[in-house]
Amino acid sequence: MACNMALSPVLTKEEAQQPQQQQQPNQALQQQQTKWQQHATKRRRCHQHWIKHLQILGMAVIALSLTGLAPCHAQQQKFRTTPHDLQVLEGAEAMMRCEVTNVAGAVQWTKDGFALGFSAVIPGFPRYSVLGDRKQGVYNLRISNASINDDAEYQCQVGPARLNSAIRANAKLTVISPPASIEIKGYSHNSKVEVRENQDLQLKCIVANAKPAAQIVWYRGNVEYKPEKRDDLVEESIPKRWTTTSSLKLKPGSDDDYTEYTCQAKHKALSPDMPMRATVQLSVLYPPGPPYIEGYSQGDTLRRGQSVELMCRSRGGNPPAQLIWYKNGSQIRMAYRTAGRLSENIYAFTAEAGDNKARFRCEASNVMSQTPLKAEVDLSVLFAPTHVTVMGPTEARVGDVVPLTCNTAPSNPPAEIKWMVGGRQVRNTTFSKIISPEGGWTSTSNITAIVEPHKRSLVVICHGLNMQLTENVVSTHTINVLYPPAPPLISGYIEGQIIPAGSVQKLLCVSSGGNPLATLTWYKNDKRINSVIRAADKSVSAEITILANVTDNQAQYRCEASNSATEIPLFQSTTLSVHFAPETVKIRIEPEELRPGMQAAIICDSSSSNPPAKLSWWKDGIPIEGINNTSKPGLWGGTVSTLEFRVNITQEMNGVVYTCQSANEALQRSVHEAISLDVLYRPKFVPPPSSTAVGVEGESLQVALQTKANPTAVEYKWTKDGSTIPQGGEHRIFADGGSLNFSRLHRDDAGVYSCSASNTQGKATLNITVVVEYGTTIKAVSENIIVNPGEDAMLSCSVEGKPLTEEHVKWERVGYDMTVKTSTTFANGTSYLHLKNAQREDVGNFRCVADNRVANPTNRDVLLIVKFAPEITKSPTMMRAASGTGERGRLPCRAQASPRPQFIWRQDKKDLPINRTYKYEVEERKIDSLTYESALIVDKVAPADYGAYECIARNELGETVETVRLEITSQPDPPLSLNILNVTHDAVTVAWTPGFDGGLKASYRVRYRIVDREQYKYIDGLPNSHKLTIAGLRMDTLYLFSVMAWNELGQSAYLPDLTRAQTKEAPPPSQPASSLGGGPPTTSQTPLGGTSAMLLVGVGAGIVVVLLNVFVIGCCLHKRNEKRLKRVSETTNQPGKTATIEMYAPSSYNDTVTGETLSSVSEKSESYSNEGGSQPEYIDEARKKAASTYLVEGADMPPPRYQKDGTLPVLYPNNIVNACTLPHPRHNNGNATAIHMSRDDQMLISKGIYIPSPSPAPPPDGSYYNMNSDRYLSYPPMEYPAALDFSAAPPMSMAHLQPITVTSQAAALLASNGGATLMGNGTAGGSGTLRRGILRGIPQPDVTHHTTAVSGSPMQMLHDLHPVNLSATTLTTSTMLNGSMTTAATTSTLPRQPHGILKDPNRSKQQQQQQQLQQQHQLQHQHQQLLNASLVGVGVPVSAPMGSMQILNLPAQGSGMGSNLLMTTSATYDPTGAAMSSFNGGAAVSAASAGGLPVAYTDADGHLV
Repeated sequence: MACNMALSPVLTKEEAQQPQQQQQPNQALQQQQTKWQQHATKRRRCHQHWIKHLQILGMAVIALSLTGLAPCHAQQQKFRTTPHDLQVLEGAEAMMRCEVTNVAGAVQWTKDGFALGFSAVIPGFPRYSVLGDRKQGVYNLRISNASINDDAEYQCQVGPARLNSAIRANAKLTVISPPASIEIKGYSHNSKVEVRENQDLQLKCIVANAKPAAQIVWYRGNVEYKPEKRDDLVEESIPKRWTTTSSLKLKPGSDDDYTEYTCQAKHKALSPDMPMRATVQLSVLYPPGPPYIEGYSQGDTLRRGQSVELMCRSRGGNPPAQLIWYKNGSQIRMAYRTAGRLSENIYAFTAEAGDNKARFRCEASNVMSQTPLKAEVDLSVLFAPTHVTVMGPTEARVGDVVPLTCNTAPSNPPAEIKWMVGGRQVRNTTFSKIISPEGGWTSTSNITAIVEPHKRSLVVICHGLNMQLTENVVSTHTINVLYPPAPPLISGYIEGQIIPAGSVQKLLCVSSGGNPLATLTWYKNDKRINSVIRAADKSVSAEITILANVTDNQAQYRCEASNSATEIPLFQSTTLSVHFAPETVKIRIEPEELRPGMQAAIICDSSSSNPPAKLSWWKDGIPIEGINNTSKPGLWGGTVSTLEFRVNITQEMNGVVYTCQSANEALQRSVHEAISLDVLYRPKFVPPPSSTAVGVEGESLQVALQTKANPTAVEYKWTKDGSTIPQGGEHRIFADGGSLNFSRLHRDDAGVYSCSASNTQGKATLNITVVVEYGTTIKAVSENIIVNPGEDAMLSCSVEGKPLTEEHVKWERVGYDMTVKTSTTFANGTSYLHLKNAQREDVGNFRCVADNRVANPTNRDVLLIVKFAPEITKSPTMMRAASGTGERGRLPCRAQASPRPQFIWRQDKKDLPINRTYKYEVEERKIDSLTYESALIVDKVAPADYGAYECIARNELGETVETVRLEITSQPDPPLSLNILNVTHDAVTVAWTPGFDGGLKASYRVRYRIVDREQYKYIDGLPNSHKLTIAGLRMDTLYLFSVMAWNELGQSAYLPDLTRAQTKEAPPPSQPASSLGGGPPTTSQTPLGGTSAMLLVGVGAGIVVVLLNVFVIGCCLHKRNEKRLKRVSETTNQPGKTATIEMYAPSSYNDTVTGETLSSVSEKSESYSNEGGSQPEYIDEARKKAASTYLVEGADMPPPRYQKDGTLPVLYPNNIVNACTLPHPRHNNGNATAIHMSRDDQMLISKGIYIPSPSPAPPPDGSYYNMNSDRYLSYPPMEYPAALDFSAAPPMSMAHLQPITVTSQAAALLASNGGATLMGNGTAGGSGTLRRGILRGIPQPDVTHHTTAVSGSPMQMLHDLHPVNLSATTLTTSTMLNGSMTTAATTSTLPRQPHGILKDPNRSKQQQQQQQLQQQHQLQHQHQQLLNASLVGVGVPVSAPMGSMQILNLPAQGSGMGSNLLMTTSATYDPTGAAMSSFNGGAAVSAASAGGLPVAYTDADGHLV
C-alpha cells in the first residue's frame, strides 16, 4: 500500500518529464517502450520496498533485543548538515547538501516522494548525481542545467540500521526563469506611434513566460510613470510559467509629441545592469502655429525694379506646416522648407508696376488644420510710364484741322502730359487720368493742329512726366502733306504695229510730281499684272515685259497712277495687234469604228490662227487633196479652219497613218497631227515556215503561231482529234496562247493539231502536223548463232526508231575486217549480217550499232559461234591446285569449245573413277557461251593423291590435254605484277595481279618508301580486293612500292622495288596546271605574254610595281627552265634513266590539246622523266578529281567504231595546216568521200580550216573525237618546216632479243630506255608524240579487248592499242587470231613531222652519232634498261604465262628488220614465226637518246592509254 502511494505520483511526473527531456523521432514507439519500462520498474521497486521493510522490521526486532541486553553500547545517526531550501536560476547548477553523522543506514534522496535510489548515478535522471563519501557521511545531490521540471520537494532519507532509527530531512528547490520576451503590443521596439491630439491611445505591455511572474514598470521619458488607473493581469501561459500584462490608457496632447513611453520588466532572474525594456515614441499630430511675414512692413514704398524678399514662417505643428504664397488670390509659390517643427517659404522677386497694391498672402496648414492659417500684406510700388502713344492721321491736305490724342502707360503717381507741335509748345490742352487695371493711372490729353501750306510734313511730340520719380518718356508723330501727281505716259509701242507671237514687247509707264510719289499699276484687260517699279526724286516709272501670245491679240494694256491726294486714278491705255500660228490640230473620223468595205470621212480641225492657217493632208510624205475647206472666227481674234477627205476602208489599211498640217504662212510656223487608222478585222495567221513541226522524243517542243488581228485580244484554242489541249504549264502538253508546248515529247504525240484563233470580229483555223523523232532501240537480235566451219552465217538485228533507214544500222567488230567476208541487208526495220565461210577466227561478238542521230546510239552484241575443238586455259592459277592432307582437293580445268566439251580426268594415264566412289567427284559449270569449267574434287587427300592430273577436253571436232598439279598447301607465291593506277598530290593507287595462293585464302601487304630513304611503311590490302589507295603521302615526292602475299602457312617475298610513282605538286593559284599534271611552263608560257594585260590594269606608281614583279618572276622562271633544260639534256644522254607510267582520267572528248610533241617538251623540261629531281606540273582541282577516280578494270566496254577501209592518214603538203576532222562512224558508209561526211565536216572543209582523214587511227595532229558534237577537235594550226634529213640507222640483228612480260591487266604500255613516260591521259615519253588534254570528271576511255594468239596459243589483251606517231617513215599494226598472224594495216608513209615535233635537226644528228658510239655498250645493258622502265608486270620471268604481252627490244644492228620493236603475246618469243607484228621505228625514232623505241597507244577516240 505504501509502495503504491509512493510510486504513483513519481511515475506520473516521470511520464510527464521524459517526453520533454528526450524527444525521439518515433514518439509513439518511445512512449510505448517507456510505459513498459515504468511498469517493470514499479514491480521491481515494490518488491524491493517490501523486502526493505521486512529487513527493517527484523533489524528492529534484533535491535530491541540487543537494546535490552546492552542498552548503551552505540550512538544514534543524525544530520550534521540538514538540507535547506534552495533557489537557482534556470540553466544553472543546484547543489542540495546532506551530511550525516554516525551514518549506519542506507541513504537516498527522494523527489516529491519518489525515491531516486541509493546509487551515485541515478537511473533515468542523467542530470542528477549524488556527490560525497559514505565514510564522511556526505550525500550531496547535484542537479546540472536546472530546468523548471526540477522545481520540487526533495528529501534526504537515512534508513534504520543496527538499532538506529530512520531519519529524514526536507528541502525545497525553486527554479526561477527570466521572461522570454517583452513587447508593447502592436509596436516594435523604438517605433513611432502616430496619434492625433486628444485622441485616446492604449499601450499594452506583455512580459511573457517568466517564473515567477514578472512585474511591470512604466516610464514617461526617464521618469517612472504612475498613472491613476492601470490594468495589470498575470496568468499562467504554460505550466510553471506566467505572462504579465499591463495596459496604459493615454490621451496625448501637443506636449506629448516626441515623448517616449517605456515598459520595463522586473524579475529576480534579470540583472539590474541589463533591464528588459520596450519603448515607443509618440508622434502627436496637431495643427501648426499661425504664419507671420517678414521682409516688408505695411505702408513701406517700393520702386519699380527693386528686389523684394518676402519670408513666411510658421512654428509648431505635426507634421510641420505647408506654406503657400498667393498674389491677388493666385498661387505663386509652393516650395517651402522645414527644420524640426519650423516651416519657412521665401518668395523673392523684383518689384514691377503690377505689384502696386497687390495683396500677397501666406497660408499655413497641415493634416490637422481645419482651415489654413493666413498672413497678408499689400505692396505699394512707385513707377513711371513706360511709353506714351500719339494717335491721329498720318496724312492731310493743306488747311485740314487734324485731331491728335496722347495716352500714357500706367504710372504711379499719375504722369503729366506736355505737347510740342511744329517745334512750339501747346499749353491749352485737355487732361484726364483713370485708374489702370494693371496698377497705377493712365493719363490722356487731346489737341488739334492746322496743316499749313508749303510744307511736306508736320511733326508732333508728346511728353509723359512722373513728377515724383522725375522720369520722362517721349513719342513723335509725323503728318505728311498730300499733293496729286501728273497723268501717266506710255511709251514703247505704237498702236497698229504687228507683234509676232513669241516675241518680246516692253511697255514703259512714267508719272512725275505728287506727294507722295504716284503708285503705278498695269492692267491687261482689267486684270492687274506685275511690273518693275523705279522711283526718282520727282518721278516714278513702271515697266512690263510681254512675251506675246495669242491672248495678247486685241488686248488692252492700261497704266493707272494714284496717291493719297487723288480720289480717281489717272490712267492711259494702248491695244496690241499680235499675229499667231495655230496651237493644235485635231483629227476626227466619221464613223468612229472602221471595218473593211465602208467609206470614212477624215476631218482635220485647226485651232485659231491670225492670219488664217492653211490646211493640208499627207500620207507617207505625199500630199493628199482634201475637200470642204471652211473657215470661221476663232478665239483671240483669229480664224478656225477645217479640211477633210474621204477614203474606202480595207483590212490592209489598219495602222495606216494620215497626217494633217496647219501652217501660218505669215509667221512660217505650222503644227501637225497624225492618226493611225484602227480597222477592225478577224484574225489572220502569219504563214509558218512549215506546216510540219519536228521534235525529238523526250525533249521539249514548242510550236509557235502568230496572227494578225484587230482587236489584238485573240483567243487561241488548240485541238487534236477533236480533243482540246488544256491551258497552263502543269500538263505535259499545254497551250499558251498561240504556242503549243510539249514539255517532254512522246512518240504518241505525233499527229495533226488544229489551232483556232478568234476575236470579236471572227475566227481563223490552221493545222500543224507534229512529227516526233525518237532514237533507235534494238528490239531483238538473233540468239547465239552456231554454225559448222565453212558454213554461211546470218545475224539479225531488229531496230525501232524514227527516222530509220539502212544507213542508220551498222555492224562492227573490233579488229575484224568487215569488208572481206561480211555483207549486210536491211528489210522492215531489221538489218541482217551475212558471213561467208565461217571459221574459228570468226567466233566472237558482232556488234549491231543503231544510230539515227536523234538520241545516243544503242548497240547489242550478237555472238557467232563456229564449232571448234576445245582450247584449255593455261593461266598459272588454273594449272595448279593445293590442298592439305585429309582435306578436299579441288583441281580446276577451264576450256573454250563449241559444241560443249566433255571433260575426262586421268592420273598416270588412267581414267579416274569419277562419281563411282567417294574419292573422286566432278563439278562442271558453264561460264559463258564458249567457256566451260570442270573441277575435280578429291576427297580426303592422301599423300599418294599429290601429283599431276590430266584434264582432257573433247568434243566432236577434237580434244586437248593439259596437266593440272595438286600440291600440298603452302605459302603463296608473290603477286605476278604491281602497277600504278592513279597518282594525286597526296595519294597513290596501286593494283596487283595475284599469284598462286598456295591453296589457302591469301591476303596482301603493300610496302612503300621514299626513293632516297631506307625506312619502309606498310599497309594491308582490303579483303577480296587487289588494289589499294595509299593516302597521306608527301607532295612532289618519289616513292617506291612493292607487294607481297601471305596466308596461314607463311608469306611470299616482296616484289622488287621497281614500281615507282611521284606525287603531284599543288597547282599554283595563278597558273593553270597542264593536262599531264607535271612539268614547268614551256617557252610558250613565259610571263612576257601577260605583261600587256598588267600594263593595262596598272596606273601611276602601280605600273612600276607590276613591271618589277613581272621582271622578277620572269627571271626566276627563265632560270628554272634553263636548269630543267640542262637536266633534260643530261637525262637523254644517260642510258640508265627510267620512265614512269602514270594513269589519269582521260580528258573529255571535246577538249583540245597543246600540240606539243614529246621531243620538244623533253628539251623544255624534265617533267616527263621522274629521275633527276624532276618536279611535274600539277592539274587543277577538276583534273585532280578525275585523275583520282580513274581506274582501269577489266569491265565490258563498248568497242571503238572505225570506218571500214582501215586506211592510214593521207599525206599532208607542207603548206597545209596540220589539222583534220575525222569522219564520224555514224556518218561514214565506208567510202572516204566528202559526200558522206557530217555537216560539221563539210562546214569545216568549206571554210578551208580542216582536211578530212579516212584513217581509223587518231589524226596525226592529236585531234580528239567529241562524242557529243560528232566531230574531232584539232590543235591550233602549225606550220611545217622544210624537209629534214634523217640518216637511217643500220638494221638490227635478232640475236639479242630480250623479252619483258606485261600482264593482260596492264593499263598502259611503255617500251623505252630513254626515260620516256606514258601518261593515261594522252602523253608519251621519249621522242614519241605528246598529247596534252584538259582533265575533267568524265567516263573512262573507250578501250576494249582483243583476242590474239601466236603459234596456236590463244591470248586476250586488255586494251585495243594503236601506235601513235612512232616514226616518220612507216607504221604497221597486226592482229593475231586463231593461231595465225594477219596484217590489218599496210605500211604507209606518214607526213613529215612539224618543227615542234623534231625540234632541232642538228640535235637529232648529234644524238645519232652518240648512239652509234655507245651502241655496243647499250647492247650489253639492253635488258636492264627495259627493266628500269616503270612497266606493269616488271619482274615476271621470261617464260611468261598465257595472257601476257612481251615487248621485245630489237638492237640497232640486225638483218631485215630495221630499227623495229616487236610485240608478241606468247610465253616465249619465236623469231622464226612467219606471222610477226612489227613497228618500223624509222630513222627519227632510232635517234632516241637511249637507243630504244618509245611506243604510245591510243584508244578508239584517240586518247593515249
